[in-house]
Parts: sequence; structure tokens; C-alpha cells
Amino acid sequence: MSAFRLAIRPLQSTRLYSTATPTRLASVAASATSTLPQATSAAALHASGPLRNDWTREEIQSIYDSPFLELMYYGAKTHRENFNPREVQQATLLSIKTGGCTEDCKYCPQSSRYKTSVEAQKMLDENVIIEAAQRAKAAGSTRFCMGAAWRDLAGRKSNFKKIVGHVKAIRGMGMEVCCTLGMLNEQQAKDLKEAGLTAYNHNLDTSREFYPKIITTRTYDERLETINNAQEAGISVCSGGIIGLGEEEEDRVGLLHTLSTLGKHPESVPVNALLAVKGTPLEDQKPVSVFEMVRMIATARIVMPQSMVRLSAGRVRFSVAEQSMCFMAGANSIFTGDKLLTTPNNEFNDDKKMFDILGLVPKPANFEQGSDKASQPVYQTSQPSPSA
Repeated sequence: MSAFRLAIRPLQSTRLYSTATPTRLASVAASATSTLPQATSAAALHASGPLRNDWTREEIQSIYDSPFLELMYYGAKTHRENFNPREVQQATLLSIKTGGCTEDCKYCPQSSRYKTSVEAQKMLDENVIIEAAQRAKAAGSTRFCMGAAWRDLAGRKSNFKKIVGHVKAIRGMGMEVCCTLGMLNEQQAKDLKEAGLTAYNHNLDTSREFYPKIITTRTYDERLETINNAQEAGISVCSGGIIGLGEEEEDRVGLLHTLSTLGKHPESVPVNALLAVKGTPLEDQKPVSVFEMVRMIATARIVMPQSMVRLSAGRVRFSVAEQSMCFMAGANSIFTGDKLLTTPNNEFNDDKKMFDILGLVPKPANFEQGSDKASQPVYQTSQPSPSA
């Protein structure tokens, strides 16, 4: 059982507030001291605007570089205009096929190219998967996600057929169902949609420019193709990235730019903080601070106002007080349960205590979402009450 933390611990990162360049920070400071009426932060200028898919990198960079408290405030304002601010979606992620992956993602302990403590395993039996879903539902999760460590589904017809069956069974339990199974072709996406899949996760990880420094066995365009295949099949897309890989802030902005200029914004945007794992090429990367997480979350909230923003991997490092900043800035989804695939995560009981302290409530399952439902924004059936 993990310890339940309330106090803010000393930060483990030397980047206390932001890694914005001195030039950009100087321009922000200059605007802050101006007495002119137009001296307004970019976060204020762009918050509460219409849903857009034509953001420029410069616009997103200016939002990201806004003074921290301004950015956090306008992230919260945008969030409250689009969601019930007390509701947080709880999702549970299970690795149904662990290790032995042929890809070379430098952050991943499941790659067969690195010597980590993760051993290759066969796909879990159906009863193990269903029991895990039942435990997750009993603990309050409304979405159950299944992850498999492989490049794609080529030559895996038998396993794919089993997964389709798992999707049907878990959807029949009244839960949303998500899968992350690597690259997906058009027919596989259609089969998963027919089985009742709610969402497909396929992260872009980072910017197009920085991506080749992290992964060489799968291209950025291949990732975008999988996202397109899922959306065309009518499956909601879950796509985000990881901060703390050694990237610059411009790369974080580049990731958000790609996501926010897709034809349809992702239904959910996971923001992960790297948990460096011994044996991987990134084992010595320093952890990011909560201020960096909040800056990323608030910017994502402003440029993708109707997407769920998920506080994902790395949350286990943050205290309840630190996590509350992320929720205030616009995060409204978490992964709960003691593991995220193979890395540590916050346990169900700890999250329940946190919800009680912060006055948060679990978001009910929503079966109306889907990228094929263009007439109604996803997750907009529950609006804040006047007293919220």
C-alpha cells in the first residue's frame, strides 16, 4: 500500500517554474509591467474562444509562456465553461500482453532492446482480464483500458479475435472500453468499433522534430495514420504525449499544435510525466516539476477546450496538493490503480481519499461519445451547476 501524501514535498527538479527561454520570459515580463490596456496575457486573449483546429505554433507558444498564475486561471476558466469542474473521469489501464516489444521507444521498459526488470509474457487469459475489469469497476473506474506491448496486429489474428471478445464483454459490464495495441489498419479499427470500443489510445509522444531522437522504429506519420483510421471508423481517439524526455519547451508546444490541428480534436489528451526506468536509455532523466505539468495541462485545456485532459503517468510522484493544481488548471481524468502497464501508479484507496479531500466526484460512463458524432461535442451532457 503506497503512502498517502498531503503535503507538498520538496521539488526534485531544478526547473522550478518553467524552462521558457530568457527572450520569451523577457517579453512576458515587459507586458506585465506595462500600464497599457492591451497588456494582456495570451492565455487571457485565447481562453473561452470558439473551438478551433487552425492554431498556429506561435499562438500556442504565447499561451504556454503566459505568466503561470494567469495561465492556470484561464485554464480553469475554460474548463468550467465546458465541464462540471468537480467531475473527474477514472480509468484503469491493464497490460494484457507485457514485454518483448520490438520497438525502440527510449522511455519504455517493455522494449526487448533494453535490459530492464520487465520480462516478456504471453497475453493474459480472459478470466484474468475480466476479473481485473470487475475490480476496477467496483473501485469506481468507468473506463477500462487494455494495452499490449507490440508494434501492430499483423500476424496476430487469434489474439485480435480474443481482444474483440474482451471489448464486447467489458462493454457489457457497463464500462467504457479503450485499447492501445500499436498501429491499427482500417479494417481492424472497424472491427473494434463494431465490438463496442469506446476509444483507441495512440500517443504521439512529442513533437515531430524531437520524435526521431526517441523512436526510430515507427514514424510520426504512421502514428497519425493510426489516429486517422480510428477516427474514420467512428472510434474516439485518446492521444497525448510525455514530458521530461529531454525535449525543449518548443517540442511540448509542437505536440500540442499537432493534436489541436487534427481534423477532430482527440476525445482525451493524456499528459504524462516521464517515470525514468533503470535499463532504458532515459534512466537518468530528471523528473519534471508540477509547475511544468500544470503549464502543459492548462495550455492543452485552452487550445482543446472540449477534450478530456488526463493527468496520467508520473502522477504518483505528486502530492494531493500538487495534483489539485493540475485539476484546477483543467485536468479532468486520471488513471487509477496500482500500475500503469508496468510502472507504479496511485492506488484506488488513495485516490478515493483524494477525491474526498478535494470534493471531486467520479464522472459517470458516457456512451454517447465517438468521433462519428459530429453534431454534439463529446462529454458535454453534464454542465456545471450554478452553485458548482
